[in-house]
Amino acid sequence: MFPKLKILKLINVILAALALHAAGVCAQAGYPAKPIQVVVPYPPGGSNDLFARAVGKRLAESLGQPVVIDNRAGAGGSLGAALVAKAAPDGYTLAMVSSSFTTNAAIQSKLPFDPVGGFSAVALVGKGPLVLAASSRLGLKSPQEFLALARARPGSLNYATSGAGSINHFATELLKVAAGLNLTHVPYKGMGPAVNDLVGGHVDLIIASAPSVMSQVKAGKVTGIAVTSEHRSPVVPELPALAESGIPGYSVELWWGVLAPAGVPKDVVARLNAEINAGLASPEMKAFLLREGAESSAASPEAFGGLIRTEIGRWRKVAKDANIQPE
Repeated sequence: MFPKLKILKLINVILAALALHAAGVCAQAGYPAKPIQVVVPYPPGGSNDLFARAVGKRLAESLGQPVVIDNRAGAGGSLGAALVAKAAPDGYTLAMVSSSFTTNAAIQSKLPFDPVGGFSAVALVGKGPLVLAASSRLGLKSPQEFLALARARPGSLNYATSGAGSINHFATELLKVAAGLNLTHVPYKGMGPAVNDLVGGHVDLIIASAPSVMSQVKAGKVTGIAVTSEHRSPVVPELPALAESGIPGYSVELWWGVLAPAGVPKDVVARLNAEINAGLASPEMKAFLLREGAESSAASPEAFGGLIRTEIGRWRKVAKDANIQPE
């Protein structure tokens, strides 16, 4: 009798597992059944917005449902992120976030959401280097000349950022530690005025995204020194990497990716990940991302989630060591 009971229990377990599998298949087969909203936590025109529209267009074509871009700027990106964290976990509300999601989490102690547990990582979209550029009046031609000058004149060189707590600020503070440099921070209200003052020779250095500064480099108004990625980047192939030019181990990359609320069914996340990755593999999308300063960077949801956790921990340490405070 006991063996029969065990067999019946085993059968019930198997039937339950099959039922769950079938439910998952049906859920994925029926998704999406209505339009998908992609929240961009910044105003129109920035990289998050441009990437969201490009990815959204591909998703609409492959999924057969409209993808609506919803710009919800405010609180340094926290307003839009909070909206997504509180949305129904059904795969119909997504967010296009970037590196600033992790730098904000590193310095904001009271966010209206859990930056790790409050979201399901869906897909990494792209990665791109920052560019170290110098005022042309310094006459620098290489990373080695930059390092020699900075070490010979500790505290006399300054660097511009788009504001305290920005990714440019974090990247330069990390560079100071990695290379043993003493540089003075000059925060601005945005990247535009910071680059303008670099062109005018009012500040010495800046670490900025390629789209922000490379037009000035190519015009000969400022000097491109190096990129912050671990190796040379196809985004700016003419510049060497700092890690290969006397600062081994130094690496900072911008990234962009898609999040959903925590608890979205795994099959829905897998479907979105597969469709986004397929779009990223297209020559058109790769070319678009390169023009905007990024490489197509497909990854699994697990790998993207791991990147976010690692980045938050890394930037929290930099913030503590450099006493970086939110504005």
